[in-house]
Amino acid sequence: MLKRTLPAFAFILLLASCSSMKPLIFNKETSTAANTHDKKEIKFLDISSEANNAELKASKKEVHSSGTQSIPADNSNYSSSSGAADNASSLQFKYAQLMNTDAQQIQNIPLYKTIDDWYGTPYKYGGSSKYGIDCSAFVQAIFVSAFGVTLPRTAREQYNVTRHISRTQLQEGDLLFFNTQGGVSHVGIYLQNNKFVHASVSGVTISDMFEPYYVRHFVAAGRVDTKSSAFERSKLPVGK
Repeated sequence: MLKRTLPAFAFILLLASCSSMKPLIFNKETSTAANTHDKKEIKFLDISSEANNAELKASKKEVHSSGTQSIPADNSNYSSSSGAADNASSLQFKYAQLMNTDAQQIQNIPLYKTIDDWYGTPYKYGGSSKYGIDCSAFVQAIFVSAFGVTLPRTAREQYNVTRHISRTQLQEGDLLFFNTQGGVSHVGIYLQNNKFVHASVSGVTISDMFEPYYVRHFVAAGRVDTKSSAFERSKLPVGK
């Protein structure tokens, strides 16, 4: 009897142990599935981050591209204005160097462009061209081009039609008169920083009015006043 009951009892114990292990196995499988699900979710987050980075890069590229495209296709006007600015700057720099002053002080660009057209022209007594010019013809040419004013031909006549002023009152465009050959025989145009431009024996150049030679031969400074009676008389025909 005992021999029969022992196998039956062992079988019942086996069934009981299997049934108790089944929740553990189920829980383990559930936990594994949950972990797998979590891993999948983490992987999804990584992919989303990469997508965001890609979108940010694309956005930056788009901004850069739009910045490039904002430049007009036809920039000829910009180029011409930029070229004009470069020319003006080089002109200012050149004459600032010649007069030992700041480039920003060179403001009357039409005047300095006209001077630059004549700068270095040889001296020729009685001449009035680029092949050779004398002091009064040079002053006459500058005033016509830069100021639209016609002066008499000779230094003496130009002296007569100006309003004489002190050297402390000098402004750009005033005239300086010198006695180099007896009487008023030389004339130049005052610029700034004690410098004046004139047609000297070495050609059209810029000199310092306080160089010993010009100090010794200085006669007067004059300002052109187009409303003065003397200037009006200078425009009358000879004999009137």
